[in-house]
Amino acid sequence: MEIKFGTSGWRGIISDEFTFENVEIVTQAICDYIKQTPDTSHRRQVVVGYDTRFFSEKFAEVTAAVIAGNGLQALLSKRDVPTPTIAFEILRRQAAGGINFTASHNPAQYNGIKFSPAWGGPALPETTSIIEKSCQKYLQQPHLVKKMKFTAALKERLILMIDPRPQYLKRLRSIVDLPAIRKARLKIAVDVLYGTGREYLDELLKEAGVKIHLLHNWRDVLFGGRPPEPSYENIPELVSIVKKEKCHLGLGTDGDADRFGIIDEKGNYIQPGHVIALLLDHLQKTRKWQGVVARSVMTTNFIDAVARKHGVTVRETPVGFKYIGDILVKEGLIIGGEESGGLTIHGHVPEKDGVLACLLVAEMIACRKKPLSRILADLYKEVGMFLFERVNFHVTTDRMAELKQTLKNDPPGHIAGIKVQKIVTLDGFKFILEDGSWVGLRLSGTEPVVRYYAEANSQAKLQKLINAGKKLVS
Repeated sequence: MEIKFGTSGWRGIISDEFTFENVEIVTQAICDYIKQTPDTSHRRQVVVGYDTRFFSEKFAEVTAAVIAGNGLQALLSKRDVPTPTIAFEILRRQAAGGINFTASHNPAQYNGIKFSPAWGGPALPETTSIIEKSCQKYLQQPHLVKKMKFTAALKERLILMIDPRPQYLKRLRSIVDLPAIRKARLKIAVDVLYGTGREYLDELLKEAGVKIHLLHNWRDVLFGGRPPEPSYENIPELVSIVKKEKCHLGLGTDGDADRFGIIDEKGNYIQPGHVIALLLDHLQKTRKWQGVVARSVMTTNFIDAVARKHGVTVRETPVGFKYIGDILVKEGLIIGGEESGGLTIHGHVPEKDGVLACLLVAEMIACRKKPLSRILADLYKEVGMFLFERVNFHVTTDRMAELKQTLKNDPPGHIAGIKVQKIVTLDGFKFILEDGSWVGLRLSGTEPVVRYYAEANSQAKLQKLINAGKKLVS
């Protein structure tokens, strides 16, 4: 058994590698890190939350008992809670960090631990490598894990039950222009996908006078039989309701409400990167903030084009929101995001926030007094057309190894007959083509899947790049 942190924490299949014993081991390693790190050794509180997955609340109780056993105070949420809410609570209380039980958008058989240090963002690799090494020690000697009985820790106030929801909602009210939304008298369909977005996203939209058609706002540990990810294929009911009820928008959040999915008034899915570009334009027109824009390497260049329009610098990062959060803390950010459906903005948490993203899109159409499809078309006219698509190719493990060697040692000079101008190896392989289009490949480290990304300025050219990708991968 080896415990490894991925782009956003440690995840595993429940009752296989994700067990109570292993959760205790990871928590003990995190407690060691907190107590041995100069920045946090004097801080005594750790925020603990969980999503709507099977046994998440029980895993959270086990973690709280280990935190208490280490002489720290666990601030345990009374109910399931979005990941960005945990990040906000860490910062609000100046806690030593936070542990959230979630596997985010992954299928129901998975659960996971997201650890956020005191700065509020997902732990960076230099942090998780320390925790991983410590985990190996406790895997060999699990009897060294320190823990208290849950009831005893509650009595001694080493576990304190908290409700972080009111303060987080108060924060969002200060960021989003709810009065503008109220004036627009919007009708919006909302799908929280059985996750933690319920009574967060719908609550604020109701406050803003929005007529809501609310879907899947109850706990289902199987998530209706689909992964709780608000991608087009997982939200057919939302698309149907938008069309049937003639809604202005469809808004979706994933299992832990850190990712977003947006449907326009025609029932079209808007790519997350395009949403980030639209919101960058909106924020610069309404807030005029100073700072940079950050996007992960496989995210659309539409963002870059809008940034150029406003004279703003773009920072390109590896995949993983921790890198974007790090830029927010160190440089100051207008907006940062990634193609998988995460974003944050100036002055907010260094973590993805799907609830905020959805509210900002509602604010944008309210302020512009135009449907979303029209706002997107207008921006295309200003900065050019950007069509983006991601495809997952399933291959054999042998082919994965072979492809990796080919891309590293003998990369293609032309793709779809277009010359490769530049190769970016920040995270995976990104081929910039001489006509401005690009393709990218990322090889999964946990399964035989190649993630292929393509962007072009026409549908015909985009299809050629996707066809070229099929040949390249196979």
